Amino acid sequence: MRIIDLASWPHRAAFEIYRHFDYPHFNLTANIEVDEFTAAVKARSASFTIAVVYTLARAANELQPFRLRIHGEQVVEHERVDPSFTVLLEDERFSFCTVEYRSDFQSFSAEATEHIEQVRRRPTLEDEAGQDNLLFMTSIPWISFTSMQHPIHMHPVDSVPRLGWGRIFKDHGQLRMPLSVQVNHALMDGLHVGRYYELVTALMANPDQLFG
Repeated sequence: MRIIDLASWPHRAAFEIYRHFDYPHFNLTANIEVDEFTAAVKARSASFTIAVVYTLARAANELQPFRLRIHGEQVVEHERVDPSFTVLLEDERFSFCTVEYRSDFQSFSAEATEHIEQVRRRPTLEDEAGQDNLLFMTSIPWISFTSMQHPIHMHPVDSVPRLGWGRIFKDHGQLRMPLSVQVNHALMDGLHVGRYYELVTALMANPDQLFG
């Protein structure tokens, strides 16, 4: 983790404005093409949820703004951010599941599978106190939603990105999946979220490169 030099940080002016807002988060939702991605996941007999979590975490780790967090009056950059996603339980409750991000999909998938089984046996709705090198993720596979809003803490400031995806649907012969991205405007703008969508789309369009 390193502290960002605010004096030379290009985003400082926006940071100083939006960090004082009562609600500094904004959310964008868009449909992304997933034809090649879903076919590759099926061909590999992989978990679709784990594959999506890995892809979203990989894109976030490759883009610096998604690794930035607000610590008091400072902005810090984490070397790595880990996905913390929801797991549906048999009794219709859900549990949080945090997995250390690894760039190799096979290693990540194996660890994620193990962690999912652990939280199914011992569910939890708590993250490690003070830990914010996370990416909060959830899926709503029953709805091809057009927007989503996540709950956040207002005090102290919450700067962890929220990512959500919904039910896949066909549009003009192509498979599409809604993806919601909610971030703190004090750390990034629509430009940065746009780049995130571009990277996720590019990764999913090249599954052989994505999964190795």
